[in-house]
Amino acid sequence: MTVMIKTGSVELTVREHDRTRTFLLLHGGGGVPTMAGFADLLAGRTRSRVLLPTHPGFSGTPKPDELATVTDLARTYVALLDQLDLTGVTVLGNSFGGWLAAEIALLNSPRVSSAVIVDAVGIEVAGHPITDVRGLSLPELQKLSWHDPAKAPQPPATGTGPSPDVLALLSYTGPAMSDPTLAERLSQVRIPVHVMWGASDGIADSAYGKAFAAAIPGATFTLLPGTGHLPQLETPEDLLAALLDLDGE
Repeated sequence: MTVMIKTGSVELTVREHDRTRTFLLLHGGGGVPTMAGFADLLAGRTRSRVLLPTHPGFSGTPKPDELATVTDLARTYVALLDQLDLTGVTVLGNSFGGWLAAEIALLNSPRVSSAVIVDAVGIEVAGHPITDVRGLSLPELQKLSWHDPAKAPQPPATGTGPSPDVLALLSYTGPAMSDPTLAERLSQVRIPVHVMWGASDGIADSAYGKAFAAAIPGATFTLLPGTGHLPQLETPEDLLAALLDLDGE
């Protein structure tokens, strides 16, 4: 079901599968559609409670002026967990959502027990820059994002120029889609973190992913073969299997 939850002055649209263990799933720049199928799979296979919010500003939702940075949005999601009185939450984010999951981990909320970061952006790694996707055609973007671009869904035709969701993304991240302070700040993370990366990611390569994991004390790194920047879309079963392996399920 989809519910509207107000946290302070921020109104959140949240898809929810209400079960037992809780996951907070955080989508990337492609919006909720890039995570919705995996949310269904995760809830169905693990009988977990799965929350999938739409980041304010995406899909035409309002974005209050107070949400100016990724950290601002992270605080909003911690406030959501407080409001719902949840504990033992695993936060899983892809791409921009991975950066957001890292920022949530840095807030040291007692409600968050672990984080899973999947093909994130956000840090700066010498010699391994994030690909600038602005101005790329859809085929060019799919070639970078997918191991097999032929499997990529074809979105409806839109007008020229950046999509509203891309503009929403950049309003949080800035044009570089990175924060030069993030890698150093990640040394303050105190919860278990697992970094998973598509071996064919052309947006942020596997060396970038390994650097992301290395910046977090005790973090593990798993390379996912045969998939790109969006494992939850391209190889959801493999991502789920890797996630369950973490718990020994």
